[in-house]
Amino acid sequence: MLLKIIMISLDTTRADRLGCYGYSLPTTPYLDGIAANGVLFENAFASDIPTEVAHTSMFTGRVGLSTGVVSHGSSLSHLPKTVLWLPDILRRAGYTTGAVDNMYQLKEWFARGYQYYVNSVGQERFIDGRTVTDKAKAWISQHRQEDFFLFLHYWDAHTPYLPPRKMVSMFYPLGKDPYDPTNRSMDQAYNHPAYPFFKYHHYDVLGPVTDANYVSALYDAELRYQDALLEELDAFLESQGLASDTLLILVGDHGESLTEHNIYWDHCGLYESTVHVPLVMRWPSHIPKGLRVPEFVSHVDLMPTILEAVGIEAPTGLDGQSLWPSIHGTDHQTRDALFLSECAWQATRAVRTHEFKLIRTWDSGVFVRDEVELYHLTEDPKETKNLAGELPGVTEELSLRLERWTDEILQGRPDPMEEVLKQEGLPFRRRIGQILETVGWTWDEWMRHPDRQAFDEALAFKNARR
Repeated sequence: MLLKIIMISLDTTRADRLGCYGYSLPTTPYLDGIAANGVLFENAFASDIPTEVAHTSMFTGRVGLSTGVVSHGSSLSHLPKTVLWLPDILRRAGYTTGAVDNMYQLKEWFARGYQYYVNSVGQERFIDGRTVTDKAKAWISQHRQEDFFLFLHYWDAHTPYLPPRKMVSMFYPLGKDPYDPTNRSMDQAYNHPAYPFFKYHHYDVLGPVTDANYVSALYDAELRYQDALLEELDAFLESQGLASDTLLILVGDHGESLTEHNIYWDHCGLYESTVHVPLVMRWPSHIPKGLRVPEFVSHVDLMPTILEAVGIEAPTGLDGQSLWPSIHGTDHQTRDALFLSECAWQATRAVRTHEFKLIRTWDSGVFVRDEVELYHLTEDPKETKNLAGELPGVTEELSLRLERWTDEILQGRPDPMEEVLKQEGLPFRRRIGQILETVGWTWDEWMRHPDRQAFDEALAFKNARR
């Protein structure tokens, strides 16, 4: 019997920023070694973004359209207790279940099924991975003689990027001034309609940065810091004699846009930078070393994969499928397409084949988007040229495929994304609206003429009157 399972969510970690996925800078030397001693899934994707919906898919084996949980930050989101939940299944099967996590702060269902839920939240929601590592080591020490499932959630790559200074020097030139007033590369970010949100949650923390490359370097430094913590945790498993008995799973819940597509250090848009995530598994004597699986896989595949590893039959009705046939080479995934969804900053759905991606937008929020986008991924992997008008046949074919998939899952039920838009609107639009209200502006006024300087002056005036 499998003795230990440790599943680690690497929040906001995009695949192409890791060495094992081809990145040239040293962000993940230790994680690269884990991949070399196990299996790396080259084409792993988040079916739903961002955090709240991504993790719901991981633990249910079902896409958001199937569970009804499609939106991050919506008060309408609810996961019925009748929906099967991975930690609860494992607990009932005799595994000790634990988590070092803080998503209970988002929705109550993230604590379901755990006998031990160690809430890692501190004064801020996004906490240092040092806290997660220390609490994980303590928990493992207490339960090392038991069969267990442990979920760990690292947030280090999430904004605000605040890595140790020694990590920053690996990715940003020593002596270069990130606050140089002659550098204007941050202008587009500062003048973006989302500025009020990021002023509170990122820019004020970093100070008056002028070099956009510096902010992206901070992201790389956070990955390197996270990598060092993974190394420490793995060394602890070795010291406890647990490494050979442990199925270790490392997965990104979503990636991060680092200025691509007019998205500045955030995770929205169903572009590759956000939906293509790392997935690495290691289990000595059970998973061949250095294996790379090229087939499409998804977050929803994690639940059936873990259940098969422990000898539990997967429930019927899951959207995911076990990855073990691909790992062992006895069979391969048969997907020729993946379906993707978001409802936070924007309301969009997409279908991705090996050659094309079609994105349909219901509500673009603070962004300017075409209603339909089509990208030829093999020729344009960075998704820079919308071909929807030039390839009407492909656009129609993929649009129909997306529509049929949606109808097949809903089976006549109301579309939960459309319900969110109708009853509440986009969650992050509401958040920006709340911030604007503090200085006496409306959403419509701001969107007609977003003015960073005027907003800063209004906010400063308001604070001075306190």
